[in-house]
Amino acid sequence: MARRILFLCTANSARSQIAEGLARHLGGEGLVVESAGAEPSFVHPLAKRVLAEVGIDSAGQRSKSWAEFADQPFDDVVTVCDRAAQRCPVFPGSGRRTHWSLPDPTALGDEEQQLAAFRQVRDELAARLPDFLAVPADQPGAASS
Repeated sequence: MARRILFLCTANSARSQIAEGLARHLGGEGLVVESAGAEPSFVHPLAKRVLAEVGIDSAGQRSKSWAEFADQPFDDVVTVCDRAAQRCPVFPGSGRRTHWSLPDPTALGDEEQQLAAFRQVRDELAARLPDFLAVPADQPGAASS
């Protein structure tokens, strides 16, 4: 059975979308990756752009509510913003819960500053995900920070 991972942030617009795209790209066939948010909005164009810069097509991704996944089991639930970590519901069958406190790349001023912040989030996730994906969900490790 495929390992199931859910990435959560507040709007499911930036950080969780980048995590979804990267994890799907890195994880291959044995991985089912989703992302969602408490207050879903849209996939931010800069999230799509920074994924495209590293060869990841995010065309099929969309902003989703975590209510859409409330009755689905996940091996891992990963919150990528502090607000989502505080509000995160319990998902059935969730083996490992992980929190990565990543800055909101949309919180900065102009588009160039935001683009730099989106790239920083992408690069941080790209650095964390290989080790996280290497540890089976039924084992502790690769958890919070």
